[in-house]
Parts: sequence; C-alpha cells; structure tokens
Amino acid sequence: MTKQLTQERSKFVDFLLEYLVLFVIVGLVIVTAIVEPAFLSQRNFTNLMRQFGALSFVALGMTFIIMGGFIDLSVPGMISIIAMVTLSLVDIIGEIPAMMIGLLLGTMLGTLNGSLLVNVGANTQAKALFITFGMSQIYRALALILTGGFSMNWGTLFAHPMPVTRALGSGMWGPLSISFWLFIFFLVVLYIFQSKTFLGRAITYTGGNLTAAELGGIPTKRIVIFIYALGGFMVAVGSIVLFSRVSVTVPAIGDFFERDAIMAVVIGGTSLLGGKGSVIRTFMGVALVILMSNCMNLLGVQTHVQEVVRGIILVLAIWLDHRRHARG
Repeated sequence: MTKQLTQERSKFVDFLLEYLVLFVIVGLVIVTAIVEPAFLSQRNFTNLMRQFGALSFVALGMTFIIMGGFIDLSVPGMISIIAMVTLSLVDIIGEIPAMMIGLLLGTMLGTLNGSLLVNVGANTQAKALFITFGMSQIYRALALILTGGFSMNWGTLFAHPMPVTRALGSGMWGPLSISFWLFIFFLVVLYIFQSKTFLGRAITYTGGNLTAAELGGIPTKRIVIFIYALGGFMVAVGSIVLFSRVSVTVPAIGDFFERDAIMAVVIGGTSLLGGKGSVIRTFMGVALVILMSNCMNLLGVQTHVQEVVRGIILVLAIWLDHRRHARG
C-alpha cells in the first residue's frame, strides 16, 4: 500500500512539473482578471498579441541552441547591429531589400558564432556562454560605431515609405496582429522541422550526448554551426519586428532579450543540459513571460519590482529544470 502511494505521489509530482507552466498561466489569468477587469478588454487582448514580437522569434531560435547543448548570449548585440544596419539601408536600397540584408546579416553573425565555437573547441555550454557574451559586446560596439551612438527615428526621418514595417508594428489581420501570425508561421515550420526531419532529430541527439552523436555518425560540428545560424536568422526576424514596434531605435535596443529568451525556453521545458525540448513548449514559456509582464503593468507594479520578479522566475525555472532532469 505504501509503495502504491509513493508511486501515485511520484506520478502526481511528474505531472505537476510537466504542466506547471499551464497551471501558472491559468492562475495568472484568473487572478489578474479579478483584480483588474481591464485585463479582459479587447484593447488589452490586442496589446498582448502585438507583444508576441521580438522575444517570441528569439526564443524559437534559442530553443534549438539550448536543445543542442549550447547557449547564446550574443543576442543583445546582434539585435542592435541588425536593427541599425537594416534601418541605415532603407533610404539607400528600399525597405524590403534592407530587410533581406538584415536577415542575411543575422544568419551570417549566427554562423560566425557557431564557427568560432567549433574552431576554438568550445564544446560545452560554459565555454559558449563566455564566447557569445564577448561577441555580443563586439556587435553592440559596432552598432554604436555605425550610428555614432545616436538613435534612429524611422517614423519621421526616412523619406522612403515603410508600409511593411508599419504593418509588422501595428497591423492586424482579423483578431490577431500580423506579427503574431508571423510567429505562428515560424512556430509551425520549426515544429515540423524539429519533429519530422533527420536534422531536427540530430540536434536533439547532439545535445543529449555529443560524444555518442559523433560516434553515431552525426556531423556534430556542422550541427553546432547550423543551430547558431538558425538562431541568428530568428534573431534577425525578431530585430525587424522589434524596431517596427518603436519609431525611435537606439543602439542598445537589444538589451536583456537573451535573458528573457532563455527564461521562456527553460520555463517551457527545454532542458538547459540539452537533448530535450520543443518549440511548442517554448510557445507556452513565451506566453507566460509576456502574460506576466502584461499583468504586472496592468496592476501598476514598479519597473524595479518587475525586474526582481523576472529574476526570481529565472532562478525557479533553472531549479525546475534541475528537478525534471533529476527525476529522469
């Protein structure tokens, strides 16, 4: 009888850990709706949809990097330089070509990160952490050099019309924002890629056991370069969506996005140790992070207090990841 109770308790704990993010989302919605009825308004719903922007895309890319057993702290610098380069080219080559250059730049920077890690033999998450942090400083410095430290106001300064940028920033298609529809598109594509292709599964194998993956014939070095290239592309998409939401873009526009992206990915259930994760679960993690921020703003929580809450959530997410791993 005691053994049966222990097994039932263990199953309950496993279930709770597996779906905790959903319980927290439901609880957060109920409490906020009771305390602040404006939470359920159409205006707030539209605002929530528009917030599925830069963080969402960065988190999708970060999922594959963490799932592959690595991490990327170069996100803030990448967002900054991609935004500044893209905006600098708008009046020269036009809006769409400038965005294409921005996407290519993000992919190239991600490829550079991955290639650097492979060539210096950085095969652990700890080594990747310091190297990508250093790359972030380089990218951000380049953004400052490019702009001379000044902000760019695409809303008033650019002679070239920017309909796509405006659509990404404030456009709606039906009840949902265009940026949210774009997020759903990438979510579906990356889910199919992760679950239905050999390369998607190879990323999981590489993150689960790098040595075993190499012995099994998986080209792990190419996998590492690929996941960082994919991450760079998604950062570029996020950067474009981000500056579309704010008319004034500063060189430090990407600050703290790596923290929130990692938090969303880990909250969603992707293991920091690699080898386990899902973009669908990352969607839940992103939803919780965005919802949490929205709720605190509606409830009038001070900015500094919000930072404390985010820090606590990040620590708890890492602790939960450790608990999931310990329970197998």
